[in-house]
Amino acid sequence: MDNKIIVLDGGMGTMLQAAGMPAGQHPEVFGHQHPEIVEQIHRQYIEAGSNVIYANTFGANARKLQGCSIDTRKAVFSAIRTAKRAVQKAAKETVRVALDLGPVGELLEPLGTLSFEEAYEIYREAVVAGYEAGADLIVAETFTDLLDIKALVLAAKENTPLPVWTTMTFERSGRTFTGTTIASMALTLTGLGVDAIGINCSLGPTEILPLVEELREWTHLPVIAKPNAGLPDPRTGVYDLTAEDFGKQMQAYTELGVSVLGGCCGTDPDYIRCLVSRLREAGYISGWQDLSQASAGADRSKVRKGICSTTNVCEFGGVRVIGERINPTGKKRFQQALREHDMEYICKMALDEEEAGADLLDVNVGLPGAEEKPLMLEVVRALQGVVSVPLQIDSSDPEVIEAALRIYAGKAIINSVNADDAKLEAILPVARKYGAAVIGLALDEGGIPQTARERFEKAAYIKEKCLKAGMEADDIIIDALTLTVSAQQEQARETLEAVERISRELGLHTALGVSNISFGLPAREHVTENFLIQAMYCGLDFPIINPNILSLMDAVASFKALSGEDISCMHYIDRFAGRKEIKTSVSDSRPQAESAERAVAGDASNGERGISDQGKSSVGLSGKKEEDSFKTAIDQAILKGLKQETRKLAEGLLEQGLTEVEVINRYLISALDLVGDQYEKQTIFLPQLINSANAASAAFDMIKDRIAARGQGASGKEDKKIVVCTVKGDIHDIGKNIVKVILENYGYKVFDLGRDVPAGKVVDTVVAEDVRLVGLSALMTTTLPAMQETIDRLREASPHTKVWVGGAVLTREYAREIGADFYADDARESVEIAQRVLGEA
Repeated sequence: MDNKIIVLDGGMGTMLQAAGMPAGQHPEVFGHQHPEIVEQIHRQYIEAGSNVIYANTFGANARKLQGCSIDTRKAVFSAIRTAKRAVQKAAKETVRVALDLGPVGELLEPLGTLSFEEAYEIYREAVVAGYEAGADLIVAETFTDLLDIKALVLAAKENTPLPVWTTMTFERSGRTFTGTTIASMALTLTGLGVDAIGINCSLGPTEILPLVEELREWTHLPVIAKPNAGLPDPRTGVYDLTAEDFGKQMQAYTELGVSVLGGCCGTDPDYIRCLVSRLREAGYISGWQDLSQASAGADRSKVRKGICSTTNVCEFGGVRVIGERINPTGKKRFQQALREHDMEYICKMALDEEEAGADLLDVNVGLPGAEEKPLMLEVVRALQGVVSVPLQIDSSDPEVIEAALRIYAGKAIINSVNADDAKLEAILPVARKYGAAVIGLALDEGGIPQTARERFEKAAYIKEKCLKAGMEADDIIIDALTLTVSAQQEQARETLEAVERISRELGLHTALGVSNISFGLPAREHVTENFLIQAMYCGLDFPIINPNILSLMDAVASFKALSGEDISCMHYIDRFAGRKEIKTSVSDSRPQAESAERAVAGDASNGERGISDQGKSSVGLSGKKEEDSFKTAIDQAILKGLKQETRKLAEGLLEQGLTEVEVINRYLISALDLVGDQYEKQTIFLPQLINSANAASAAFDMIKDRIAARGQGASGKEDKKIVVCTVKGDIHDIGKNIVKVILENYGYKVFDLGRDVPAGKVVDTVVAEDVRLVGLSALMTTTLPAMQETIDRLREASPHTKVWVGGAVLTREYAREIGADFYADDARESVEIAQRVLGEA
């Protein structure tokens, strides 16, 4: 029904705290010990008009309950039984009970150390228990990491038949804490087949409204909105919206066609009651409905389409370049890198392609004698930690393809299928399960068709099979096949005609391995470039090329300007305005032609083309130019997260006579400052920030080893000590952990006391180690008194020690009120505070 909206409940944690739950106790443990309190809260929400109540299971997983008196299964069964009992006593048979699950509590690889498989198993235990306990649906909420929520979704869909709803939490910028975009969330989770998708927590109704509006552009699924009651006052813990204000602001969501509404932190039954009242005034009724039927009949024609990584979307429409260089064919150095598991070399090649303008990267690791599946997994993990563009998984083995798609944080393309029924039957279910797009080769077991008509027929057959498998037409990309013009000259025309017909008559996207056209010819770049231009005018969407060949990327930029895709030619102007000269003569273009020819041919000597040799420590610092060259090289190596190259460059500086302190202060710290600036400006995000810190750490570790080998201590480090912790009663520590990593990579000695830390332990450590700077973190308003207690006791025991505080519930004003010396909004600001208090390490 168009005028029917499902109403959720509101906050649980704040209600439990008001009912006497001690600070720092796990809500699941408290609920197990006091089921009557939780049942009464559920009853209040049901009476207020909630159609779905969330069981008290947000933190019910093996990691968060470690060391508690109950395990995951007992926590889930206890909470579901309590919720079901509340529904039964309220005599509201239409009310549904959701198994509510939050993040596992640790960062997954490559951001952290928890593997995807480990996270999956943790969630599998919880969802199976929820299903067996009688939950009606599974809700994943308050996630910030796309790979983390993907692990939960797969665990739920593979082990239970229950509907799966998902919500992530975003900042005002439209990105999560880890940099995930709204579009990336929508494309990935819609592709995985969840039943509803949305946004919860962090912000109030007014702030979340434009984010939901953007979400509606990227998904046909029913949308959920579950905002906070505005923003909290850190002094009182009270949120700034009244129940009436909340209900009034939530009314605006009906105009966006949102299907599910509720409240998060700071809301209570009065807020839900006001929400229901406002909905009735607007002509809506609240009640349960099967959302899977609503999504099945939704209009998908206006939904934006594309593929994505966690931080970047490649939207379909226009020409999108697929970088072809992550492929061992004809590249001896790349083959060596695969055999030696030299991920840094492969990542450098990928970064070169991204910087050259590739919109996505093809990833092929097929190497004779090597086991493809573990190698593909290793490369995908490495690449998605350093590049922001989406990946295309290139393999002929369905098992390898599925393994890679499973751990990929985003929506990828599969390369490839063809019109062979056996191949289609093996690959299409995998594509459908993970929401991947596919490249379909216009051939079958009989080989490559020689005419455009035959290729068109194969493409039509692939489309038919893909649609029957449940895929959308926008996720079907047909490769019309490029054959060598030197051997089969007429095939150029056949390929172009096939591209045009497939694009125009079948309405499908098209791809071509463009460089194949010129194989065996001299001055290949001329033939390749002209064929590329003709193909784009025939409707080619995805040219598979080497983006490091300037002439090919220039051709793409020119086509976009002429076709109108590049609005006002702005990209074209940006690309060419800074060039002093465009060489057009044969003699002038010959050096580029020769290098381009080697690149296209995949010659072994070209294996490192476009990759910096600055990691070699052979450049002397004979002048400012050489010094600037080293600085630029280190800046780029750290910014890109290249550990080996950063270490080599630092070694090179030491070999030129610089001291360890000079290398750290003039080069490493400067590079980390550059990284911090870009993170602050949101040109890079958490994955790149952590990788950069790890790259700098490789150089720091090398320097420490050199000092230790001389039998010396780390000069100056004894007065560069910092204590960090999450205060008593607060069990959230991801932000604190990131601050620790960044500070350590600036050279500070960090004592990490963990989470839920009593004030006495902080004081004892500070006094025993003579620490001059302490960082305190809190995410819950109820634990802010513990933060003030810790500061007060530090003032008594160690007056010279400075304290900085941080956390989502804090403000600069409140930091001053509780006696903190500094407030840090993020890891970058924490470093600035350390430098101000302790000096550069």
